Amino acid sequence: MKNKVIYLIYTLLISGAFLSIPESKAQRVEDIFKAAGTPSNPKVPVSWNRYYTYDGISSICDELVSAYPDLISKTSVGKSYEDRDIWVLEITDSKTKSPEDKPGFYIDGNIHSNEIQGSEISLYTAWYLVESFNENAFINSLLKEKVFYIVPTINPDARDNYMKAPNTANTPRSGMIPFDDDRDGLEDEDGLDDINGDGHVTYMRRKNPNGRYKIDPDNPKWLIRADPDEAGQYEFLGSEGFDNDGDGRVNEDRVGGYYDPNRDWGWDWQPDYIQRGALKYPFSVPENRAVARFVMEHPNIAGAQSYHNSGGMILRGPGSSSDEISFHDTDKSVYDAIGKLGSKIIPGYEYMVLYTDLYPAFGGELSWFHGGRGIFTFTNELFTSRYFFNKEYKNYNERMKDAFEFDKYLLFEDAYVEWTPFDHPIYGEIEVGGFKRNYSRADPGFLLESDAHRNMAFTIYHAYHTPKLVVEEVEEKDLGKGLKEITVTIANKRMIPTHSGNDIQNRINPPDYISITGLEVLAGMVVIDEDLKITKEQQYNPHQIEVENIPGMGVVKVRWIVSGDKDFSISVESQKGGNLTWSKKS
Repeated sequence: MKNKVIYLIYTLLISGAFLSIPESKAQRVEDIFKAAGTPSNPKVPVSWNRYYTYDGISSICDELVSAYPDLISKTSVGKSYEDRDIWVLEITDSKTKSPEDKPGFYIDGNIHSNEIQGSEISLYTAWYLVESFNENAFINSLLKEKVFYIVPTINPDARDNYMKAPNTANTPRSGMIPFDDDRDGLEDEDGLDDINGDGHVTYMRRKNPNGRYKIDPDNPKWLIRADPDEAGQYEFLGSEGFDNDGDGRVNEDRVGGYYDPNRDWGWDWQPDYIQRGALKYPFSVPENRAVARFVMEHPNIAGAQSYHNSGGMILRGPGSSSDEISFHDTDKSVYDAIGKLGSKIIPGYEYMVLYTDLYPAFGGELSWFHGGRGIFTFTNELFTSRYFFNKEYKNYNERMKDAFEFDKYLLFEDAYVEWTPFDHPIYGEIEVGGFKRNYSRADPGFLLESDAHRNMAFTIYHAYHTPKLVVEEVEEKDLGKGLKEITVTIANKRMIPTHSGNDIQNRINPPDYISITGLEVLAGMVVIDEDLKITKEQQYNPHQIEVENIPGMGVVKVRWIVSGDKDFSISVESQKGGNLTWSKKS
């Protein structure tokens, strides 16, 4: 009898009886009316109004790969400090030419572990590309021409710490490499604590007539500074915590409190005494080393995007005045065209230069991608207080007032913990309360998908303008005595050149090669000026002409003197522009 029951259960499982879920009428294909610009019936339904842990991100990646094996694959670029895989999604139409023969575009998010929404926006981009491939002609064409490399989280260890351990909106910022911040021989032993056990790490304040803070008369939930000639009501004690190591200080040796993984990259790097947060040498952080190795192994990457929070900014380098030399005028014009369009399609975001418009930063990922690899790269600071009520703010207090109003009227006070009394072992009678970690930096849920889509659209515009090379014209001229002159025009139909100015100056990547096969080549040259008949001959390997750069929205011309009248082929090899072949057949 027992064996029969087991067999029946097994049969039902195989038949799917236990697995079948009644189809929701609201989700039947025939009951759905497509919204413009959105996949109508995705194979992988994902809610983009929430945030996902590392395991959640991994699961979504696996579902996308399973649903679209011809478009997307998942591999690991390496291991994090705590031995998690750093996933990269490769997305392209695999039925066209191989990915390494296409211009590549790289995206990552979450290098700062508390800046979480970069992961969702990176992942949204991957989801949107594959789900739209069969119903959107533009996306279909884009994936035939380009390949995307998307790393949803570059800092998986600390992402999970941020979500699962006691933290504020600002902690942790780095990864999980332990440090002895207070130099007492112990590492990360005195971090934040959820002292009242309510599931949130907020802030501590204490009543004190000699304190320098007072209740905001316009908002009793908030403290503002008392005027210089005015007695205060409170002192601000910082984030929730105890003195865990008994040294008389609170929260002074936190997890992820010392180093900054975005000061660790090997371009324009400076040591810690100059650039706070840098470690001993460039690429000390294992996650950064893994990403850098991946980028080095994919020289076809021509454009890149990293996501941070917050402030509503589209940033380009340089990170410091000393690196201004790596940004040539031709490069700046490309950045300006893409960045200014970004400010239009992401309202509230401002296109800025990092060191002049924000602050100087040495050893940033942005700098290494441009300066070290010749890749046109932006960093977006996601979410902006302009989203509150579509206005600019004159000062911090005005902004905070509207943050409370936004929470009250749009989030229904879900982002705030009321101040409550607590008997602290050091501070005595205090009050605990304030905003939760998921507010002020991270997008509220209902704004997340909108922010994701607009930022995704910006990166797609950038990716679209990575080089697109075509053999535009092939001219043959009979010179007599069995000789022929063949002139080939190669056009770049997009804004981004095959080599940035800094790339050309420092020879970061090989030149482009334009070759002819099938005929005996007697001479080969670059045409400098067709009208003035100025050429520059290449005496070695004349069949394979080296071209320094194919400019954005421009052309290069090469010419050969050949013998014979056979069929021939023209090939173009460009690391960042892709590879293509043109053939003449009889």
